[in-house]
Amino acid sequence: MNGLVLYKVQSLQLALSKIDKNISSTQNIRFIHTMTSPITLSCNPRRLNCSFLLNQHTTLIFLILVNLLWPTSSFAAAHITAAVDRNPISLDESFQIIFTANESPDDDPDFAPLEQDFKILGQSRSSNISVINGTATRSIRWVLKVIAKRAGNITIPAIKFGNDVSQALAISVNQQAASKNIDTDQELYLEVEATPQSPYVQSQVLYTLRLYRRVDLAQASLSDPELADAVVEKLGDDSNYSTQVNGVSYLVTERKYAIFPQKSGSLTIKPLELNAEVVSSNGRSRFNGFFNPQSTQTKRIESKAITLDVKPVPSAFTGKHWLAAEQLEIKQEWSGDFQQMKVGEPVTRTLTLQVRGATVGQLPELNTLKTNNQIKAYPDQPTLQEQKNADGVVALREEKIAIIPSQSGDYSLPAIEIPWFNSQTQKMEIAKLPETTITAIAAPGSQPAPAQPAIPPVQQPAQKVDAAAPVLTNSEVRQNNVWMWATLFLAVGWLLTVLYFLSNRRPAVKPVIDNSKHLPVEDSIKRLKKACADNDANAAKDALLAWGKQQFNVGSLGAIAELCEARLRDEILALNQVLYGKEAGQWQGKKLFQTYTENTARTKLAGTTDDGLEPLYRL
Repeated sequence: MNGLVLYKVQSLQLALSKIDKNISSTQNIRFIHTMTSPITLSCNPRRLNCSFLLNQHTTLIFLILVNLLWPTSSFAAAHITAAVDRNPISLDESFQIIFTANESPDDDPDFAPLEQDFKILGQSRSSNISVINGTATRSIRWVLKVIAKRAGNITIPAIKFGNDVSQALAISVNQQAASKNIDTDQELYLEVEATPQSPYVQSQVLYTLRLYRRVDLAQASLSDPELADAVVEKLGDDSNYSTQVNGVSYLVTERKYAIFPQKSGSLTIKPLELNAEVVSSNGRSRFNGFFNPQSTQTKRIESKAITLDVKPVPSAFTGKHWLAAEQLEIKQEWSGDFQQMKVGEPVTRTLTLQVRGATVGQLPELNTLKTNNQIKAYPDQPTLQEQKNADGVVALREEKIAIIPSQSGDYSLPAIEIPWFNSQTQKMEIAKLPETTITAIAAPGSQPAPAQPAIPPVQQPAQKVDAAAPVLTNSEVRQNNVWMWATLFLAVGWLLTVLYFLSNRRPAVKPVIDNSKHLPVEDSIKRLKKACADNDANAAKDALLAWGKQQFNVGSLGAIAELCEARLRDEILALNQVLYGKEAGQWQGKKLFQTYTENTARTKLAGTTDDGLEPLYRL
C-alpha cells in the first residue's frame, strides 16, 4: 500500500510541476485532510506554493480533483499566430505586431530576434476568456508597437514562447512616402484613397481613410462613406500609428471600408466630414485643474471626393452567374468512410466555399445532389460567415448534407463547378470538385427480403379469427369504450378552448394588419430602419408586418420570411425566434436592415438589363 501511495504522490507532484503559468505568483493553494496515518507532500513549482496533507485512503480522490479542475491546456502545446495591423507599411510609420495564443504557452516570449529588423517602441499583454454553449475558450495577445529599420520584404521571425513557437510572417516595407500632398502647416488633415478605382461591378473596392493630426483632440466625429447603388462594410477596428511627413511628426488614425458597387458606370464617393474639438495651445499647462478646463476650438474639415469607374461584366465571362473575387477555394469533408457506407445509415458530407473579396450574399449554393429511390439527401440550413479583416472581406459558406443510401451499390455524385472572375489576374477561372463515387454495402446481419410468389386473393370467411390473437373479455371491451369516450370528450374540450382564445385574439390583431394598408411603403421602411437602429424587436416586427402586407398581402413574420430570399428570410426568422422563442435574448437589428438593403439592391439589379447582371445569389 505504501508503494502505491508513493506512486500516486509522485504522479501528483509531476502534475503540479506542469501547472499553468497564468496563475499569479502571489496565489497559494493549501489542501489539508486530517486522518490517521497522514502523508505530507510539499512542492514548490515555479509559480505556485502548495502544501498537501494527504491520507493514503484519500490520495486518489485528490488526484482525480486535480485532473478535473486543472486546465488541460497546461499539457497541450499552444498554437500561436502572428499578424500585423496593416500591410504594406511605410518605412517612417510605426505599426503593430500581434501574437495570439489559444492556450497559455510554455514560457514568456523572447522578442530579441525582432530587434534585428525592427525597433520595439512598446508592448502590452492581454487575455480573454469566453464561454459559448458551456465551452470555454481562451486567447492571450501580445501587442508590440514597432517601426522597421529598413525597407523591402521583411520576415517577422518565429518567436519562441518556451517550447512553443509562433509562425513566421512576411511583410512589405516601402520607402518613405514623399508624394503626400499634405500641407505641414495644417494641424488636421484627411487623406482618402480607393483601390482599385476602376473595379468590376460587385467586386471589392478598399476605401482607406487616414486622419493626420499633430494636436490634441477633446472629441471628434467623422461621417461614413455615402454612395448610392453600393454595399459598404467597415473593416475591423481603427489602427493608430505615428509617421513623419516632410520632417513633421503626425499621429495617424487609419480606418478602412470595403465597397461593393452594384451598378456599372460612374460612382462618386462623397467627401467625408470631420468635426473636432481641438485643444487650444496657449502656453499654459496642459492640465489647468478642475475649475480651469482647457479651452477648445471647433474645426471642420473635409476629404476629397473619389469617383470610381465601375466596369460591367466582361464579355469573356461565360458563367451563368457573375462572381468577382480575389481568391476562391472549395472543398469537401465526410463524417465517415463514403466508400464503405452502410445501407440505411447516414453519412454527412460537408461542402465549404471560402471567398476573399466577396460578401456571403454573392456565394452560390453548393449542393447539387437530388433525392431518388436509391439515395436520400437531407441538407441542413447553410452556415454563413463574414470575416472583415484589414485587407478586405472573407466570406464563407458551409453546407452539410446527410446522405442515406437505400440500396447497396455504387453511386456517382455530380461534379460541382463554380465559374468566377479573378479580379487580380483579370481572368475567368473555374473552381471544381470532381465527381465523387460512393459505395453502399448492406448492413451486417441484414438479408435481402425473399421474393414473394404471386398468390391470387382468396375469399376468407368473415367469422374466421386468428388463434394467436388475444381475446378481449366483455369487461375489457367496456373499459376500452370508457377510455375512448373520455379521450374524445377531452379532445373536443381542448379544441373548443383553442377556438375560444383564437376568436378573442382576432379583434386585437386585426386593426394592426388593416392599418398597414394605409401606410406608404416608404414609411414602413423608415420605421424598420429606426427600429433596427434602436434594436427594438417589437417595433421591427410591426414595420415588417406592415411592409409584408403591402408587398405580399400576408400578415405574419413566418409567411413574410418564406417569400423573401434566403438571407433576409433567415434574419426575419431570427427576429421571430427572439420575439417568441423560449430562449429569447437581446436582439441586434443592424444585420436585419443591412440584409433588407442588400435585398432591395439585388431586386433592382434583377430588373435592369444594361449589364445583363444577375442578382446576388439566393442563400
